[in-house]
Order: sequence, then C-alpha cells, then structure tokens
Amino acid sequence: MDLLSRKATCNSHGQDSSYFLGWEEYEKNPYDAIKNPHGIIQMGLAENQLCFDLLESWLAQNPDAACFKRDGQSIFRELALFQDYHGLSSFKNALADFMSENRGYRVSFDPNNFVLTAGATSANETLMFCLANPGDAFLLPTPYYPGFDRDLKWRTGVEIVPIQCSSTNGFRITKLALEEAYEQAKKLNLNVKGVLITNPSNPLGTTTTGTEFNILLDFISKNKNIHLVSDEIYSGTVFNSSEFISVMEILKNKQIENTDIFNRVHIVYSLSKDLGLPGFRVGAIYSNDKDVISAATKMSSFGLVSSQTQYLLSSLLSDKKFTKNYLRENQKRLKNRQRKLVSGLAAMGIGSLKSNAGLFCWVDMRHLLSSKTFEAEMDLWKEIVYEVKLNISPGSSCHCKEPGWFRVCFANMSEDTLKLALKRLKKFVDNGNSKRSCQISESQGLKSSRKKTMTTVSNWVFRLSFHDREAEER
Repeated sequence: MDLLSRKATCNSHGQDSSYFLGWEEYEKNPYDAIKNPHGIIQMGLAENQLCFDLLESWLAQNPDAACFKRDGQSIFRELALFQDYHGLSSFKNALADFMSENRGYRVSFDPNNFVLTAGATSANETLMFCLANPGDAFLLPTPYYPGFDRDLKWRTGVEIVPIQCSSTNGFRITKLALEEAYEQAKKLNLNVKGVLITNPSNPLGTTTTGTEFNILLDFISKNKNIHLVSDEIYSGTVFNSSEFISVMEILKNKQIENTDIFNRVHIVYSLSKDLGLPGFRVGAIYSNDKDVISAATKMSSFGLVSSQTQYLLSSLLSDKKFTKNYLRENQKRLKNRQRKLVSGLAAMGIGSLKSNAGLFCWVDMRHLLSSKTFEAEMDLWKEIVYEVKLNISPGSSCHCKEPGWFRVCFANMSEDTLKLALKRLKKFVDNGNSKRSCQISESQGLKSSRKKTMTTVSNWVFRLSFHDREAEER
C-alpha cells in the first residue's frame, strides 16, 4: 500500500515548469551586491519593491496601527482571539473603497460581496472549487501566468484549455480564437465552465480592451452556463489609471447589472502587487452571486487573513491622503522603471511588446534563437540563466505558441541591479553577434572558396573536354 495519497505524489502541480526551475537555480546562487556579486539576478519574480519607502514612512507616522492600538489603547487581545471567517467589516469597507479609488471611482464595490482569502492564489483556487467540477474546463488566453497550472488545476481537477493568441495583433483575444478553444474543449469531451483572464495581463503587461470585453461578454451571454473570472491583481500598476477598464465598469456601462450575466462575472483581487505586500497574504473574491459568496466564505476557513493584518491594512487604506499619493507615485515609478528596461533592451536590438501596466515586460528575443523552435528557446534560456546569470521566464512556460518570447521583471530590484542585468545581457548579445558575424564571414569565405574551386574544376573539365574532342578529331 502506498504511503502517500495519489494527490500528494502526482506530477500535476506544475512545479517542473521552467518558470519554477529558474527560481530553484536563483535560490542556489542568489545575486547580492556585496556577498555574491556574480550570482543570478532574479528577474522572474513579479514583485513590487519600488514604493516601500512610502509604506515605511506611513508606519512610522502611525505607530498605533502597527502596535495594534486604537486611540492609544491596546486591542491586542481583541485581535488575538478567534475571529469570524467573514473578516473584519472595517477592512472590507476600506478594501472596497480602495478598489473603487484605484478605478477612478467609476465603479463601486459592495463590501458584502467580498470573500477574503490568503492571497490571489487561494482566491483563484477557491473560485475553481465553487464554479467547476473535476474534469470541467476553463479557457485561458495565452500567454498566461505559469502558476495557473498549479493554482487552478492541481487540487481542483479542473482542466485548462488555451485560447491561442498571436503576436500579429499584440496577443489580443479574438472571437475566432475564443471559439476555436471552445470547440477544442468539446472535441476533448470537456465541459467548459468559464473563461479566466488577467487584467492587466500577466505576462504581457497590457490592459484588456473594450473590444475584447465585448467578445467575452457576448460569449458568456450566448453560453448560459459559463462564467467569466477577471483577475485584476495588477490594476494599481497601470501607468495611466484611465487606461484600465475593470470588468465591473463594462457591466455598468452596458447596463446589465443585476442580470444573469452579472451574476456569472467574478473578480479576483490582492494587495500583493499594487501595494507590494505578497508576504501579508491578502486576497479577495468579489462576486455578485450570493451562492458563490456563501460557498467561498465557507471554503475560506482553509486560508484566512489574520485579524492583525486586516486591522493594520484597514488603517492604512482608510487614510485617503496616503492612498491617493501612493497610487499616483506607484504608477509614476513603475512607468519610469519600465522605460529604463525597454530602452536598455532596445539599445542592444531587443524589442518588447508595447505595454502600459505590470511589473514586467514581454520581451521579443526571437532573433537570438538558433532556430524557430521551443528547443532553441530552452537552449537560449539556459544560456541566460547559467552563463549570463539572469533568471527570466521563457514564453513556453506561459504557454505562448510562438518560441522566443520571455517575461522579464523589473520592479523587484534596485535601479543599480537593473543596470547590471542589462550590462550582462548586452555583453551576451554582443558576443553572440560577434559569433554570428564570424560564422557569416566563414560561410561567405567557404562559398567564395567553393565558387573558385568550381570555376577551376569547370575550366579543367572544359579544357579536358576540348582536348578530348581534339584527340577524337585527329
């Protein structure tokens, strides 16, 4: 009899992806400016470290929140004792207002429609448990976050069917691609229960357009048992907030609130990216379906947000002067950092998909491949990880159908570290260009040599033929 369960020993968690293997290599040899200057620089982690000074300044100015005090009096015992898994109303109210502010107050959120979870990972998995049975499928546009293979599938038994998007239109969702994915699922005898998108996109760093939303909402309108999940954990990273459209805003503008479609649209949110607090493990499900809220709330007992964390963040998010300044400054710093990466890559002949959000760029290295294959992509990735000492994520780990694209993160390091990363990559590219130039020169030299040889041979054959004919004529 096996010691462990099939779930514990199965290989469906996705940890063997190059996305996670890159992390493992980084952890064996992490870069440190002083202790390990030749180590691997982590550019595979979508973490926002650009505004910690603002958060630390707020904590220094508001010691009561950090020390669990209210009006100077300790509330430690109140927070330490058992809390209902519905969460603190003060935090849910503050979170609802922060999400609304993040969307320019164009849409509001009902605090009663939130389910708090231990991060977006837990939120996405909980939604899968609520919306689908084992063996059912969700459609996801490619490229998508590699962790979804674990978060959505591993414990739930849900299958992912890719909506194959192309660089020809900037990897936008099209009606044809969506319908082809749906038909592919049916051919595989999979019952499609929903479509999940990330808006802004991870790994593209682009926001979902109104045209794409129209395609998606038309699709779920036509298919009455299909849900739409919009993962909006990067909503506060959009460089210009007016460019971000939440799915809730689309529903409001289309005047389909309080309808069947309205109840089949759900949002996942987290403070891991916008506030740069992944260690706090704060996520949320927002749904207009009361049955989903009820079921997800019961399931949330397996991954609660601590009362202490909720209290601290409710104080932080209720400070509107702070949130206004933070959102503005965060967007400004992210935009400046993204420009440094894009311009640095462009200077060495590497392009990037035009983006307006996120903590990363979708980088085009197709011209650096030895061939247009995923094997060549993996060879290039290994060179960049082991020789250049940069951990970036290959497009194949994101299920991109075109080899040669990579996700490169820029917000989890200092500006000096980014400069060093670009310096290392430029040296690699320059050396590669030199090798290619030598190969081209050698190839041209060989062709020239062959041409001379063939000319000599041709002349020799001509002379031989001429003399042979002369001999015959005599």
